[in-house]
Amino acid sequence: MAVYDLERLVVVLIEDNSYIRHTLEDVLRHFGIRRITIANNGAEAIDHFKSVTSSPNPQSVMPDLVLGDLVMSPVNGLLVVRWLRTAKESPNRFMPFIMISGAADRDYVHAARDLGVSEFLAKPFSATVVYKHLLEIIDHPRQFVATQSYFGPDRRRRDVGVAGQDRRVKHEEDVTIVYSAGKVVKPKQATDVWYFRLPNSLKDKVAGLGAEGPGEIPIALLEEAEAELERAALDFTEWALGYLAKLSTLCDDALTNPSRRPKYFGEINLLAHELRGQGGTFGYPLVSIFGKMLYDTTGEGCRKDDTTVEIVKHHIDAMRAVLRDKVAGDGGELGRDLIESLKAAIKRLSTVT
Repeated sequence: MAVYDLERLVVVLIEDNSYIRHTLEDVLRHFGIRRITIANNGAEAIDHFKSVTSSPNPQSVMPDLVLGDLVMSPVNGLLVVRWLRTAKESPNRFMPFIMISGAADRDYVHAARDLGVSEFLAKPFSATVVYKHLLEIIDHPRQFVATQSYFGPDRRRRDVGVAGQDRRVKHEEDVTIVYSAGKVVKPKQATDVWYFRLPNSLKDKVAGLGAEGPGEIPIALLEEAEAELERAALDFTEWALGYLAKLSTLCDDALTNPSRRPKYFGEINLLAHELRGQGGTFGYPLVSIFGKMLYDTTGEGCRKDDTTVEIVKHHIDAMRAVLRDKVAGDGGELGRDLIESLKAAIKRLSTVT
């Protein structure tokens, strides 16, 4: 099996949460990746891609792949993917894009897939999971598909579906095979389908020209990356308590300023999204569970009355208890008690008219 050297890769990392951004950057550097461009949000990322296109020597700074968060402001990850796949200024419409998000719900995954994402990395994550997604785009790059309504990686990983039945609308003999990136334009006819089968430039870069078969990075590098996540977990409590303090302030503001509740609940929902994605990464899966419950409770169309504010407070108290008592893993009996207590409080308050 080939041993990959990731040092030559050029990676763009897009993440608006500074704590997670630094953690991911450290993990990637432990894999051996040295050239990492950081973007704090999607707008910064697009500006960077435009600068690559206008560079006197774009190949010297051309990114090999992108890791980007989904929920960002003012430009989210979905819009970045769409821009990369469709914009004339895009430096490389075939660039692999790994979407990272704590909102790994079906609708988000399907939206990312339909806009041309290569892989979807759900939070919480481990260094090993990040590594496996990198290997997937190196060892098994998907052919690109172009139709009048879609351009991006083939959305089916295999040619055959359930019970060995081919579920593709178009078969090999019905499509045009393209072996060069060249100028990408939409097929003229609505029924036309093009498959782009390009050289595996990522594999050539990390393993050398002509390398065949799967590869891996030295196991020591993966172990160092996992150790880096464990070290980052030591700071997670302080970071999470800061988010919980913001949630408490928003609850107080919502009670004293009812007319501004839509704004406050929107901010509560975003903070819940962050907590649902991070807890499990740093050894507190109960924080992720409670964060998701809060995210679902405060989503679009939720009630924005005093009772819902009290329900939010109970979620905050549950997460504080997890951090205060250092309830790692599923927490055993204590974890079950915390979950049941929160559910009971929600049920009791939900019956209040």
